[in-house]
Amino acid sequence: MTQITLLDGGMGQELVHRAGDNPTPLWSTQVMLDHPGLVAQVHRDFAAAGATVATTNTYAIHHDRLEGTPVADRFADLHATALKEIAQVEGRKAGSIGPLVQSYRADIAPPYDEAVPKYAEIAQLLAPSVDMIICETVASVAHARAVFDGAKTAGIPVWVAFTVSDTDGTVLRSGEPLAEGVAAVAGADAVLVNCSAPEVIIDALPSLAAAGLPYGAYANGFEQITEDFLGHKPTVNALNARRDFTPAVYADHAMAWVDAGATIVGGCCEVGPAHIAEIANRLRAAGHTII
Repeated sequence: MTQITLLDGGMGQELVHRAGDNPTPLWSTQVMLDHPGLVAQVHRDFAAAGATVATTNTYAIHHDRLEGTPVADRFADLHATALKEIAQVEGRKAGSIGPLVQSYRADIAPPYDEAVPKYAEIAQLLAPSVDMIICETVASVAHARAVFDGAKTAGIPVWVAFTVSDTDGTVLRSGEPLAEGVAAVAGADAVLVNCSAPEVIIDALPSLAAAGLPYGAYANGFEQITEDFLGHKPTVNALNARRDFTPAVYADHAMAWVDAGATIVGGCCEVGPAHIAEIANRLRAAGHTII
């Protein structure tokens, strides 16, 4: 059968749930500061569930997100802290770069010439300690160009993960065709869809497959992206987890993606170790090899 890379699940939401603290705009960064060692424990739990790639807790560590907070001057130090936490697990490691300013909001992303050096700064901080960079929740063609060009300055493999409409998997959050975003990152080492409704991902896969690269997906378990979450400096308590998002239901989706040709699967927000364990069990039962 097929060799499948099994990513981990959603670090940020898993941290928020385990910490039990009120969410802040710093999200998973705040939890990492307030609960030393918790990030490493989540990494270990995902690995024990069967994940073969651990992803750094660096998605939200951007200068613009830290601005106006007590840790505004700790940009490099926070990346070093996340790398120290992930160093405690074995296996491949992906350095996460999330969107500048805010997730899903392609309309407020900085221009290319401003964005590229900011993404490059992060990629170069992460590169010595990880096996690849994964550009996550890419919401527009311009975002794709900027983050990919910044990430590839690190000189290690770059994966690009797009976020698509929750009602149409062929369209980016910006309204542009996913196929145009994929074309904008020619030379990437893998293309994926992430942080989108699992139901629409099956329709996104043909656009990924057309690139001729390894491809896959990792969905979120939110009911929908609310207007409150699209406001200024939002917190994740503006989003609700789906009540039907059981490990078995999510694994049904992931296996459908594998059946459609995906060779990289995992989970985003609200996907915990139990979801990843169920996918691992299903993959093995179907005769696939997890690498």
